[in-house]
Amino acid sequence: MSHEREIPGRNPRSFPYELRSFPVRLVDGVVPEEVAKWSQAVALGFYGDAPTGENLAKFAVLEQADGRMATGAYLKDAAAPAGAWGPEYPVATYAYHRKNLNVGGGTLLPVHQITAVTVRPSHRRRGILRAMISSDLAQAKAAGIPLAALTASEATIYGRFGFGVATHKCTVEVATRGGIAFHNPSAAAQGTVEVADPLVVRDLHHEIFARVHAATYGSIGRHDMYRLVASGQGNYASMTPVRNIRAALHYDDAGEIDGYVTYRPNEEAKPPTVEVVDLLAVGESAYLALWNYLGSLDLIERITWTMAPEVDPLEWAMAAKRDYNRTGTEDHLWLRILDTPAALAARHYLSDGSITVHVGDPLGHASGIFRIDVVHGMATVKRCPEDGSVEAELGLGVSELSSIYLGAVSARTLSAAGRVREDVPGAVARFDALFAPPGPAHSLTNF
Repeated sequence: MSHEREIPGRNPRSFPYELRSFPVRLVDGVVPEEVAKWSQAVALGFYGDAPTGENLAKFAVLEQADGRMATGAYLKDAAAPAGAWGPEYPVATYAYHRKNLNVGGGTLLPVHQITAVTVRPSHRRRGILRAMISSDLAQAKAAGIPLAALTASEATIYGRFGFGVATHKCTVEVATRGGIAFHNPSAAAQGTVEVADPLVVRDLHHEIFARVHAATYGSIGRHDMYRLVASGQGNYASMTPVRNIRAALHYDDAGEIDGYVTYRPNEEAKPPTVEVVDLLAVGESAYLALWNYLGSLDLIERITWTMAPEVDPLEWAMAAKRDYNRTGTEDHLWLRILDTPAALAARHYLSDGSITVHVGDPLGHASGIFRIDVVHGMATVKRCPEDGSVEAELGLGVSELSSIYLGAVSARTLSAAGRVREDVPGAVARFDALFAPPGPAHSLTNF
């Protein structure tokens, strides 16, 4: 997750900062001083609890499991005013870890996940974010990572660095007074659901998520902290366990666990409401059965969830569709293609065809003219000479291509928005036919 308000524009002042990178980890069982002060700066930017020594150690263990690398921007040759944080504290923070992204066809593509981006308010508009992100993306590209990803706290920052919205998440309210009536009740009654201790979810999380991730188009890998978030045992804002969290597990017909939900009451909401903390289901049967269980909670009239998919089977399974209320939709996962041939060749295609496109990239990583040939759902992507001997049929920026990549938007829509250029009549329609997604993409991961 990122939190930064840098305003575009060239700053004539010199760059009085040094960028330093280091792994987040314990050394001889102790949190290194640079990690501790970097973590304090992150907490400042996100208004989290100032981490204590004990919590710093917990964070370091979790982040070490992910291979997280931290970067800080530090003032060079400058003394802090009396009473202020000293130059050993970074004025800006940045981090990454690497997981994978489900791009369809059974492919989990390596992805560079950016997080913990902050800039201290007193040091904004000085090019710090640009320096950090430009250096980091160049290193990821050199390491052979085809895609970068982030989830943004604010929506207007990252487009200029080549990122594009790739998935959305929805906030939903489901009226449950008297239970949820289903068009096909048997579809929501497969297997069994039983109450469990939330600590069981903590221990099961990685295994269940791996199965859901492998089956969910658009899903991106979760970091180790998620097993605590899902079970209410802690998060980056506070490591105090959530009060009154509950859990239920779904068992398939063979008695194997294939899903869970964790939830808690919202004691201030009217009507009586339960909030879903995390819900993972390996298949549709487990998904509907867990919702059937939530609908059966006594004294509860509404269930809310902030991570629902844009296209939700529950909405169409309910006999009273109007009891499913989508109260908000916002951008969630942002992608940034770094290697155009590698990213496009990894993606699964539903139809065959060919097209030549020009991709613009302000940082140069993904730019060029590319010939895309798809045969039996597999793409071959060749870089073409840019000497005028090859003419592109369609032109777009890397931000636009990154949004199209999983199907968040069509080239036709972006063309109407003035963000895709059709150089050959019919190219937009052919491009959209080629890039049609296998289904709606859904990411279940905040980072």
